[in-house]
Amino acid sequence: MEKAEFDAIESALKQIVEEIAPDAGYFSKYGGEVIVPDPDDDKHFVGGIFSYKEHVSLEFSEGASFNDPDGQLEGKGKNRRHLKFQALKDVEAKDARNFLKQAFAI
Repeated sequence: MEKAEFDAIESALKQIVEEIAPDAGYFSKYGGEVIVPDPDDDKHFVGGIFSYKEHVSLEFSEGASFNDPDGQLEGKGKNRRHLKFQALKDVEAKDARNFLKQAFAI
């Protein structure tokens, strides 16, 4: 995937976060950026954005508890779930906005 596509996906995800939680912030952690509801508290985060060789991943700390009737979320861990994006159109197709709303509601 081209760097421009990675950047476009990350930008789109951050725009959604800005619309849902204008006070949210980001901290570099675990090789990506974790999303924190309170920028003064880097210990509590709702998830993160991570870039890999073939995709961008939007991780959710409590994703296992989300309503996911279409089975979009991936992962089998106790709590964490994620969405993988290989193109900008995936952000809407995989309903990232809905899952980010659920993440900030917890």
